[in-house]
Amino acid sequence: MQLIETHAHIYSTKFDDDRDNIISRARDVGISQIIMPNIDHGSIEGMLKLETQYPKLCLPTMGLHPCSVDKDFEKELQTVKAWLDKRKFTAIGEIGTDLYWDKTKYDYQVEAFNQQVNWAKKYRLPIIIHCRESIDQTIELVERLADENLTGVFHCFTGDENHAQRIIDLGFYLGIGGVVTFNNGGLAEIMHKIPMERIILETDSPYLAPKPYRGKRNEPAYVIEVAKKIAELKQHTIEDVAQITTLNAQKLFNLNG
Repeated sequence: MQLIETHAHIYSTKFDDDRDNIISRARDVGISQIIMPNIDHGSIEGMLKLETQYPKLCLPTMGLHPCSVDKDFEKELQTVKAWLDKRKFTAIGEIGTDLYWDKTKYDYQVEAFNQQVNWAKKYRLPIIIHCRESIDQTIELVERLADENLTGVFHCFTGDENHAQRIIDLGFYLGIGGVVTFNNGGLAEIMHKIPMERIILETDSPYLAPKPYRGKRNEPAYVIEVAKKIAELKQHTIEDVAQITTLNAQKLFNLNG
């Protein structure tokens, strides 16, 4: 059984003491590729080091996370652009908006998002979207920018049925993670409305660990718990969930070349 972990910050210092074991456990559950979304200039070195250590397994992206956007964000974007000009990445991300931590920087976040979306179109790369407490606003941004050259995933989807349909109508995917296993997450109740062909699996490690690990450090191997829950909710076998979501991820991120 093959799985693709589409969102894991395994370069995080939270994994410094046992990163090799983390990778080993991921492989043990069938994970063939781990997509690493970038945060800002400070995460690039660690991310690319992992790509070198684990070629074809750890796949880097390039982008500026909205929580790293401030009034000097143009300097960070110059770094993103320089790397995009230098080499190939799996996606542009993690980009988007965030109204949870600081609402005063939203306008800067929108400007940074729009610029990175334009680069995604130029380089024909999918985007990985962060939209914490800002899903309505971010869907509207994407709807205004949408064309045949833009695709991607709304990472850590926690919206409602209407949000899901608007995202699907854009030709985007929904990144489903540990929240689907939460008793009070609200996501399990609408999974029957989300077609399997638009779902990809993720953990957002080291955050948002699924049950039965909730409250602990998350890791890529726990994506199997997400797959199990989706199989239960969709009345599929876990093998079917693995196969379909793997094909979805391969298509979105062009993982077959």
